[in-house]
Amino acid sequence: MHHIDHLIRSYGYWALFAGVFFEGETALLIGGFLAKLGLLKLPVVIAVAFIGSFSGDQLYFYIGYFKGQAVLSKHHKWKKRVDRIHEAIKRYNYLIMLGFRFVYGMRIMTPFVLGLDKKVKVIRFSLLNAAGAAIWSGAIATGGYFFGYALEGFLKDVKQYEIYAISAIAIIGTTLWIIHRRRNNNLSK
Repeated sequence: MHHIDHLIRSYGYWALFAGVFFEGETALLIGGFLAKLGLLKLPVVIAVAFIGSFSGDQLYFYIGYFKGQAVLSKHHKWKKRVDRIHEAIKRYNYLIMLGFRFVYGMRIMTPFVLGLDKKVKVIRFSLLNAAGAAIWSGAIATGGYFFGYALEGFLKDVKQYEIYAISAIAIIGTTLWIIHRRRNNNLSK
């Protein structure tokens, strides 16, 4: 266990940054849980998650803004998803910029589609993206942290079960991601 603790303390924030940059919920829940175990610090977990989430979504927005049509012309399967996101944007307007990261599977495509829409001003997206990233980072990291408290209520020494808890969170998150991907692939056909 000492070796794993050392790896987490040495590379945990970098792994968290990469995880939230590309998708996020599972990585951030694990980050919050590791903060509860004392291997990471919760305020740093929240800050790293904010930076990673905000940066990733800004990148996807700019890809949509500058290269969106070219990307879409190469990925015809995305049309149904893009159309669904356009409908959500029409329905929820700017609220979508605050809340898209809370809807599983919307995290990458929504900023991309918002970038395609030239009516969306870059500064407005950036400000709402920052606000949404701050809310999301705090809420999900805190959720992982309190998951650790709940687990502690059932197990006396949570630390000795950390690898099992982290593995369970990772397996559940990966399973949900695979189910979501398969469902989206079936919808695209």
